[in-house]
Amino acid sequence: MKKALLILLVLPLFALGQEEERGRIMAFMEFTVKQGHTVQFEDGMKKLKDCYLENSGEDGWAVWRRVQGEGNVYRVVSSMDNWAEMDEDDDGWKGCYEIIRNFTAPHVEKVKRSFARQLPKWSQKNWEGPYKLLWNTSFIVNNNTLFSEAIQEYIDVMTEMGEDLSGYWSYSMGAGKDGADYTLVGFYKDYAALDESSDPFKEYEKANGKKKADKMRDRMKKAGEKWNEAIEDSWGYLWVHKPELSN
Repeated sequence: MKKALLILLVLPLFALGQEEERGRIMAFMEFTVKQGHTVQFEDGMKKLKDCYLENSGEDGWAVWRRVQGEGNVYRVVSSMDNWAEMDEDDDGWKGCYEIIRNFTAPHVEKVKRSFARQLPKWSQKNWEGPYKLLWNTSFIVNNNTLFSEAIQEYIDVMTEMGEDLSGYWSYSMGAGKDGADYTLVGFYKDYAALDESSDPFKEYEKANGKKKADKMRDRMKKAGEKWNEAIEDSWGYLWVHKPELSN
């Protein structure tokens, strides 16, 4: 869906050593659908998907609908290993552009395009999908040094306790002056999973004693202090997966 949906030129905003473990490039297209046009828009997206598959298209994408916030917002997410993939022609879209013009575009109020690169070193290692929901938290950072130090200390503590990291990190590329610098995404199997919580320090204390656990808690507290100083602003949205629109 890259050639059909995405702009071509962006500039990366942050480095912070991400090149050590280069993640995939994530491409996003956000549609704000006109009030009362949701059914028509989804129908158009289904027609577009069917057209692509009839043409033996091989690219994949995921569609998510925002649960809360202003307006009816859908996000189409795809990924690629490198920018060179943007130069490739995709014959799967041949003959499908009339569907966009006639069955999706008329129902869209506005469109927002963006890119991000995954940060595998900062992210959860185990994947147990498929998932119904994701919680997307965005951050504007005013001190990259403190921010990366806080993240690294969190990683060190969790690793030493034998725990997996939480969620999947990415950094924005060409987000604009009001856009997020970093994003953390957590996935959930259903709404009930949002009620679940765990305390890794309690489990660590059971196995290693209170003294060692308190040291870990103190390290995490100090990381949290750096974190609070480094973050200028943050916000989050819950999104529900639309498998019938995804490929």
